[in-house]
Amino acid sequence: MKKTVFVVLFLMSFTSVLFAQEAKYQLSSHILDITTGKPAPGVTIALSKQASNGSWALVEEKITDSNGRIKDFLKEEGKTNAGIYKLTYHVSPYFKKLGHKTFYPFIEVVFELTDNEHYHVPITLSPFGYSTYRGN
Repeated sequence: MKKTVFVVLFLMSFTSVLFAQEAKYQLSSHILDITTGKPAPGVTIALSKQASNGSWALVEEKITDSNGRIKDFLKEEGKTNAGIYKLTYHVSPYFKKLGHKTFYPFIEVVFELTDNEHYHVPITLSPFGYSTYRGN
């Protein structure tokens, strides 16, 4: 009995530590391939930030998951992430893998973060067109 109580208390404290340390992110993205009606997995997306002189600096680069999503751009670490950013979607390898030609080797979406709210930048994609909007 004592051993069971100890294990339960240990697991409860371990779980609360895990939840207390869960990181939050300010930016996410999603790609929906409208030619298939499915998410686009395995697409590399690069996030860059514009410097005051107009140049771009790579912040991080990630690959979409099986649901076509990246949920963890711009970790919230008690500082503001305000600024002008660019997401570069490297879609040519994705379409090549599917055996499709594409007009767009990559797509760049430029936007501005002005506060600490969560921003979601999804795109709908086909080999010859795309659309984007600010999601939630």
